[in-house]
Amino acid sequence: MEHRGKVKGIAPRVAIWSARHRALAIFGWIAFVVAATVLSGVLGSLAASNAEQGNGDSGRAEKIVEGAGFPEQPAGEMVLIQNRSGADRAAATTQLTKALSGLSDVTGVQDPIQSPDNRSTLITFQVKGDPETAKDRVGPALDAVAKAQTEHPELFIAQGGDASGDKLIGDELDEGLARLSMLSIPVTLGILLVAFGAVVAALLPVGLAVTAVIAAIGLMAAFSRLAPTVDATSHVMLLVGLAVGVDYCLFYIRRERDERRNGADPERALMIAAQTSGRSIWVSGLTVIVAMAGMFLTHDTTFVSFGLGTILVVTTAVLGSLTVLPALLSALGDRVDAIKIPGLYRRRSDGRFWGGLLKVVLARPLISVLVAVAALGALAAPALDLRTKAEGIDDLPHDAPIVQAYKAIGEAFPSKTTPARVVVQSGTVKSDEFQQALTTFRAQAKASGQLVEPIDVEINPAGTVAVVSVGLQGKGDDSAAMAALDTLRGRIVPATFGALPGATALVSGETASNADFNEQLDESLPWVFGFVLGLAFLLLLVSFRSVVIAITGVVLNLLSVAAAYGMLVYVFQYGHFEKQLDFVSSGGITNWMPLFLFVILFGLSMDYHVFVLSRIREGYDRGLDTRAAVREGIGRTAGVITSAAVVMVAVFSLFATLPLNSTKQLGVGLAAAVLLDATIVRAVLLPAVMAMLGRANWWLPSWLRWLPEIAHDVEPAVEPVQAGRPLTPVG
Repeated sequence: MEHRGKVKGIAPRVAIWSARHRALAIFGWIAFVVAATVLSGVLGSLAASNAEQGNGDSGRAEKIVEGAGFPEQPAGEMVLIQNRSGADRAAATTQLTKALSGLSDVTGVQDPIQSPDNRSTLITFQVKGDPETAKDRVGPALDAVAKAQTEHPELFIAQGGDASGDKLIGDELDEGLARLSMLSIPVTLGILLVAFGAVVAALLPVGLAVTAVIAAIGLMAAFSRLAPTVDATSHVMLLVGLAVGVDYCLFYIRRERDERRNGADPERALMIAAQTSGRSIWVSGLTVIVAMAGMFLTHDTTFVSFGLGTILVVTTAVLGSLTVLPALLSALGDRVDAIKIPGLYRRRSDGRFWGGLLKVVLARPLISVLVAVAALGALAAPALDLRTKAEGIDDLPHDAPIVQAYKAIGEAFPSKTTPARVVVQSGTVKSDEFQQALTTFRAQAKASGQLVEPIDVEINPAGTVAVVSVGLQGKGDDSAAMAALDTLRGRIVPATFGALPGATALVSGETASNADFNEQLDESLPWVFGFVLGLAFLLLLVSFRSVVIAITGVVLNLLSVAAAYGMLVYVFQYGHFEKQLDFVSSGGITNWMPLFLFVILFGLSMDYHVFVLSRIREGYDRGLDTRAAVREGIGRTAGVITSAAVVMVAVFSLFATLPLNSTKQLGVGLAAAVLLDATIVRAVLLPAVMAMLGRANWWLPSWLRWLPEIAHDVEPAVEPVQAGRPLTPVG
C-alpha cells in the first residue's frame, strides 16, 4: 500500500509497512514471542537474593553474611505450648518432644525453653534437607502438633516457622496468584465481548496483550542480568501488561471500525487509526515508561525489578499495537466484526449517558468543576492522615492457625520471631578480644531493659564473621521496638563490637531492615515524584505544544492519585469494609504502597489522558472551537474509555481477593483510582476545565515556539496506489 504525498509520523509509517508486509509482520511477531520464551528457558531469570533486597546497614550486613560461607541451615520450626484453661504443660511437652524426635524428616530438636512469665514452653527443631522444599516435608510435624492439641484441649499448642509458613500461607498466596492469572484473561475477554459485540474484535486485544506479556517475561530473563528480579515481578507485569495492552489495541481497533462505518475504505480507515490512535499509543506508552522509570531512583532492588519489568511489558505492548495489529486489521478487513453476538453488536458505540452528562458539564462548566473538585477533595481528605507501616504478620489472615501461632510465640519469646542480628566482621572473631566484647555486650543488653535474652552467637567456618542474635522489646515495628533498635545501634554495638580494632559491626534483622527501607524510601520519594511529574509535563508539552495542557494534565492525574490514597486510608487504615474484603486493619498502609501506586497510577492515567486530548486536539486542528472540539473528542471516546476502564477495574479488583493486606490495598487502590479517573476526572473535570479555559488551553509562550509540531489532525484523503498485495475489504 502506497500513498501519494508525504506520510508523517512513526505510527502511520509502521502501519503502511505492516499492511504491505502482513505475513512478515504477523509471523515476525509470533517468532519474536517464541524466541523470547525460548531465551527465558535457556538463560533463566536471575533472582535477587535476600541480601540484594536489603537497604542501608541491614543490607550491607546481609551481604557480609551471604559471602561469609555459613553452611546452609535447614528450615527452622517452633512449637509453642501455652497455658490457657490448664496449667500443666509438662506432659504435652514430653509427648511432643518425643514425637518430633521420632520423625524421619525432623532434626535438631532442642530442649524446651520456658518463657519469663512461666506461662509458655517453646520447642525448636529443624526440617531436614533443602530449606526451599522443606514445606513438602513438614506435614508429619504439623500432624504431630495437631494431635497433641487434640489430646490437650486445655492448652494452646501451635507450630510456626519457615517450612510451615511456606506451606500454610505461601501455598495459599501462590494459589491465589495463579487463580488471578487464570481469571484475568477470561474476565477481560468477557468485558470485550460486551464492548465490541463481536468475537474476533474481542479476541484481538486479549491475544496481543497476552503475547506481549509472555514476550516481556521472556525478555526479563536477559535483563535480569542487569537487575535481578523478585518473585512478584511477573505478576506485576501481567497486571500492567494486560491493562495497557488491551487499552492500546482497544483504542486502535475502535477507531479503525468507526472510520469504516463512516464510509472510509479499508486503507483509509487503517491510515486514520494509525495517524490518531497509533500516535496516541506511542505517546502514551512513552509517558508510562517514563513514570515506571521513576522506580529506578529508589535504588531498591524490588522497585527496580518492578520498574524494569513494567517498562519491558509496556514497550512490548506498544510494539505489538503498532506493528502486528495493523497487519491483522489489514488482513481481516471487515471480518474484524465476524461472529457477531446478538443483542450486543452495535454499529455505533457512542453512549447516550455520557453524551447527556457531557451536555450538562459543558453547559455549566464552573459548577461542574466545583462539584468534581469537592468530590475528589472529600475522597482525598483522609490521605492527610496517611500512616505507613512495614509489612508483617498483621498483614496475613488473622484466623490462620500459623498467624495465631506466630503472634503467640512473638509475645512470649520475642527473641525467637523477630530478633536483631548483629553482624561482626573482623580478622578473627575467635579471639579473646571478641569474647570480652561479647561479654560486655551481654551485660549492656541486659542492663538496657530494651533487649531480650537469650543471646545466640553463630560463627562462620573461617572465623571471620559472627552473627549475634538478640531480641528487641516491642512488636516488630512499634515504638518500643524502634527505641530498642536505636539503643542497640546507637549505643551498645558501637561501645562493644564496634570498638574492636579493624572490625565492622552492623545491625540487621526484620526491624532493622524495615527501618532502613523506610529511611531510603523517604529519601528517594521527592526525587521519584519530581522525576515523574517533570518528565510527564515535558512529554505533554512537546506532544500538544501547550503549557496549559501540560499543567492541567499533571494536576488532574495528581487529583485522582490523591483520591486513591484517601480511599486506601479510609478502608485499610481506618478499618472500613473489613468483613466485605476479609481483612483486619493493622492501623496503617504498607510502606511501599504510596510510591508504587503513584508511579503505576500516574502512568496508567496518562493512557486515557493522551487518548482523549489527542481526539480533542484533532477537532481543534480541523477548525472547531475548543468547546466543540471537547464535545466531539470526549463524546466519541467515551465508549472506548469506559470499556478500557472496566477492563482495568475488573482485573485490578481480582487482587483484592488475595490473602495479604498489601495485595488487597493494591487491588482496591488501583481499581478505585482508575474508576475515578475514567468518570469524575475524564468525563467531568477535564471537559469542564477545558471549556472554561477556551483558547487559553493551547497557549504556548513565544520562546517555546521552537518545539516540534506534532500534527493531531487527519491527513486529507488521497488516492491510494496499490503496490504488492492489495487490501480489499471483506464483508
